[in-house]
Amino acid sequence: MSFRFTLTLLALAILTVAVAAVAADPAKKPQRPTYTSPGVAAKSDPDFLVQGEYVSKGAGVQVVALGKGQFQAVTYQGGLPGAGWVGPKAKTAEGKARTKTVTQGDTATIKRLIQSMKRIERKSPTLGAKCPKGAVVLFDGTRQTHQAHWEKGEMNDAKLLTQGAVSKDKFKDCTIHIEFRLPYKPQDRGQGRGNSGIYVQGRYEVQMLDSFGLEGMDNECGGIYKTGRPRENMCLPPLTWQTYDIRITSARFDKDGKKAANAKTTVKHNGVLIHDKLDCPKPTTAFMREYADESAPGPIYLQNHGSPVVFRNIWVVKG
Repeated sequence: MSFRFTLTLLALAILTVAVAAVAADPAKKPQRPTYTSPGVAAKSDPDFLVQGEYVSKGAGVQVVALGKGQFQAVTYQGGLPGAGWVGPKAKTAEGKARTKTVTQGDTATIKRLIQSMKRIERKSPTLGAKCPKGAVVLFDGTRQTHQAHWEKGEMNDAKLLTQGAVSKDKFKDCTIHIEFRLPYKPQDRGQGRGNSGIYVQGRYEVQMLDSFGLEGMDNECGGIYKTGRPRENMCLPPLTWQTYDIRITSARFDKDGKKAANAKTTVKHNGVLIHDKLDCPKPTTAFMREYADESAPGPIYLQNHGSPVVFRNIWVVKG
């Protein structure tokens, strides 16, 4: 056996042991940073203070942190989504679609791009909305509402409801208000970047995902999963409180039990209409199988997809 061959076998053996050790102890796997507090993120990651929304006359920029000093900047002609920008499918009064451009770069590159712009922090106009008279208050940060209305899901020390919660109450036609906050996970991508969702009646998912600066697809924030993409991507930066105001009209059935009309969903994301009576022909992916019967009432399910998403100020108006 040659000396070189012996060294190769030895290297393979060492690699095998190292891989086995990592598999046996997941804690040894590299951990990508996850921040659930704006204060901690600001102190721990300088990129967090660069990420955000910027405006100048006639333009808006969304700067997305990608981790380790790298960013993506999306420039919108006319203003930010929901505040002046008219997307490529729509047209302005002049008959021309307003464009957007995407820039990849490091901290210095992005700071040069936004140096003459003003950083802003937008808030949803329905943030903190008070429930109407007669509404069911599902969660208001108290132990009473948590214990009375949720059979799954924990309330954390900050008096916020955590992902994985299922309401004891079941609903048919109703209007839902919910506030949610997505974590800051700059090195994650796609469905791993702050993932949850609200399943109305346990069947129809309105996706929750850190989709700040993305296209706005049906599997991104505001999308009705695999059913319809939002009219506009209204996702704000991670660790910003956001709102959904959702109106569900249940599927209708005739006297013989045959479906006569699909469920319809209207959604406002951060106060902007993104779905208007969208037809939902069937439950979305990963719905709660025990609520497959669309003629029956169902709960609110706040999906646990492995990301620390939190919720507050949840109330429902029946009918």
